[in-house]
Amino acid sequence: MKNTFQLLLCLVLMAGGSLSAQVDLTPERFDFDPDITYDASIPTPESFLGYELGDQFTLYANAVAYFRALAAASDRIAINQYGATYEGKPLINLVVTAPANHDRMDAILEDHYKLMDTDGMSTSQVDDMVEEMPVFTSFSYNIHGNEASSTEAAMQVAYRLAAGQDQEIAEVLEQSVIIMFVCINPDGRDRYTYWYNSMVRSQVGLEPRDLEHYAPWPNGRTNHYWFDLNRDWVWGVHPESRGQVAEYRKWMPQVHVDYHEQGYNSNYFTTPGTTPRNLLLPDDYEPYADYFGRANIEQFNKHRINYFTRDAFDFFYPGYGSSYPSVMGAIGMLTEQGGIGAGRAIETNDGYVLLLRQRVFDHYITSLATIKASAARRQELLKYSVNAWNSGSSKSRVKTYILPAEQGGYLEDVLAIFQRQGIAVERATADFSVSAMDYRTGRTGRQDFKAGDLLVSADQPLHLLVHAIMEPALEIEDSVMYDMATWSAPLAYNLDAYSSELAVNVASEPLTAADAAENITKADANYAYVIDWSQRRAPAALAALWEKGYRVRSATEGFTDDEGREFPAGTLVILRGRNLEKADEIVADMRALAGDQQIEIVGYDTGRMQEGYDLASSRNRPIQQPRVALMVEPPFDTYTAGQIYFLFDWETKLPVQRIRTSVLQQTAVPKFGQRYGLADLNDYDVLILPGGGNSLKEVFGKEEINQLKTWIRSGGVVVATEDAVDFFTAKASKITDVKMAEAPKDSSETALYLPYKERQDYYGKKRIPGSALRANIDISHPLAFGLKPELYSLKFGVDALKPSTGLQTVGYYHRAAEDLLAAGYATEENLKHLAGNTFAGVMSVGQGKVVFLTDNTQYRMFWRGPSRMMQNAVMILPGF
Repeated sequence: MKNTFQLLLCLVLMAGGSLSAQVDLTPERFDFDPDITYDASIPTPESFLGYELGDQFTLYANAVAYFRALAAASDRIAINQYGATYEGKPLINLVVTAPANHDRMDAILEDHYKLMDTDGMSTSQVDDMVEEMPVFTSFSYNIHGNEASSTEAAMQVAYRLAAGQDQEIAEVLEQSVIIMFVCINPDGRDRYTYWYNSMVRSQVGLEPRDLEHYAPWPNGRTNHYWFDLNRDWVWGVHPESRGQVAEYRKWMPQVHVDYHEQGYNSNYFTTPGTTPRNLLLPDDYEPYADYFGRANIEQFNKHRINYFTRDAFDFFYPGYGSSYPSVMGAIGMLTEQGGIGAGRAIETNDGYVLLLRQRVFDHYITSLATIKASAARRQELLKYSVNAWNSGSSKSRVKTYILPAEQGGYLEDVLAIFQRQGIAVERATADFSVSAMDYRTGRTGRQDFKAGDLLVSADQPLHLLVHAIMEPALEIEDSVMYDMATWSAPLAYNLDAYSSELAVNVASEPLTAADAAENITKADANYAYVIDWSQRRAPAALAALWEKGYRVRSATEGFTDDEGREFPAGTLVILRGRNLEKADEIVADMRALAGDQQIEIVGYDTGRMQEGYDLASSRNRPIQQPRVALMVEPPFDTYTAGQIYFLFDWETKLPVQRIRTSVLQQTAVPKFGQRYGLADLNDYDVLILPGGGNSLKEVFGKEEINQLKTWIRSGGVVVATEDAVDFFTAKASKITDVKMAEAPKDSSETALYLPYKERQDYYGKKRIPGSALRANIDISHPLAFGLKPELYSLKFGVDALKPSTGLQTVGYYHRAAEDLLAAGYATEENLKHLAGNTFAGVMSVGQGKVVFLTDNTQYRMFWRGPSRMMQNAVMILPGF
């Protein structure tokens, strides 16, 4: 038997490898429209790349080179670079249409913009314009880097449109302008593609457990800073999003499809999706989404491709590539091809062999189906957008949103979002009063406002986007959702805001970008300079001062100068007498700092203050630049780690070292012959743990916990975020005696006898899916320096700390359960559980501290209200 087996094995190897090597990666079943005649002068993807699509993944630079070659060879395609990634890769899109349309594109766009505001135009005038206009159809491919098949598909789609000689495509191009964002996330794509191509072997790896199906951390899904770009369309935190939105606004399409992949065991998802929906969208949105879904289904049925609809994916949150276009007046849609981690080929859980070629093919046929379906209903879709842009069609009762101008904080961030999105903002030039709802209290009444306060009218073409950003709480028809329950900008950025059902009648002027101002008072001060820590860019200013070698203090309490100017606790003090070596450059440095960071710096010739401690008081603590370690790699959360890293590296410009779990867990250094685990923490002052949950016990064993405790007692600061908090309680590591607030367990008869089919929905409604809770903040504590006394905290789940005398409670949920929920969804039971409990606190351990932050303080870098607590934990607390 043994000899027989060896003989068979030899025969297999002589034949070319294992059975898996016989997989045809590009079978005839997935040929791309082989019966069409193509222009031979246009290069095919295969002729340009040297392989068939589906044989391997294409490096981004090679894909860009192909798109440039297509544009050079075809008068149907124009290529445009609209930005660059953090890593310097070009962000490009293609504009595909008939040559005659390209020749008159400026005139087409001018007419298209006129359709956005048809006030004063008759119905017949609008109809006449629509009759002559092409429909604008756009696609966003590969926003998640490891969902890489769609950029491959984009190459074939572009070739089909550029080279196809059939009458059908010629007519479609006459009636359409097609905008293809061929890869939204080049950095993530290349991270995945380079790795995968390095893992490819001669034997096609069908086995799901093979190495090639397990990309290493942080995989390729995210961008350079480990952010999910498909949550950033509204906020524009990253250059990929800012560039794309600017380019999207140039075209304002009627139809947009966002291309994705899901787990490889899933079949293809196409619209329509599931609940909840944005109920402010026009009533025709759902029928049109179904129309396009059925166009895809027709092709799927023809080619025997398996699919599903009306399940799994909702389009409620407006920051997706499927939902953002909808609040911009288009039919926004999603496709999800099974395939993440599938490589070139994989065997699914039902024994089917899923090929990369099929993933490319499936995206190709839905792209073409959408283009043809758009052209078929060109005039109807244009009229849909005209109606969606008409504020008279709005379903919201709110007519005006009001933002007080004198509130500092992150107001400038929100105004920048409005500017990028094309939302008109007016500045009142006189005082006024109006009946309005106060976001802080939820109560409506007569409110007085001042000249300079900001008005965002809903009477503008982008009214859907205005409401999506500004409404405190959109109506929710289903509490079980794919993403989050609220994202209101005033709540996210912790701003005072009001909404009114009245159009405010007050003299006003358009808000324009302010010129950079001279923000320093008495630049040649003889004694000291002070910087109010509540200013938006004060942390970046502190990092810049440290980088230049200045000695800085933080005021323990607030103080008032002789002119009555008040400064809060946390204000930075730079004493000239403690920085004598800087005598020749300090004045120039302070001027530059005020200009670069756009912060106010006040100089003094005296240290004596009218009220509070004098500037040189020993109570004002010296704060030195900390050495910071941020844990990354499993079990720590990639997204939270990326957000914290971005906060310090990109925004604050404070060096933070990213430490892999595997490095932290090294057990020996041969050079010294001694244990080398957590003793390395002696090289750092602050350790940030971005989540990790129950798996932290795998990182910190008994010996490591003892070492960690010793490090903290010696002055180290641990910042535990989200589900890392539980590890530092009395129940887990016992490093502190802090206790989690015990959530009530559901032992009702309903839960005991719950049918299987109802379990997911039942327990889904028990969780808090990203809702805004009202919170109170102890602004006298260093962890809260620079914050307001009231805060909106974004809540996922039900974790909270039980207040105790040993725990310094800095942030706690509003004590009245009935007033706790500001926006989103939470059960009465969960609100009662959370009310009055701590979500942000500090416990001293020897000379060090453990900082507890149960909620994400910088979620996606758009929920910014609490983010100063993270900066304080790292930059201020080590000095207190």
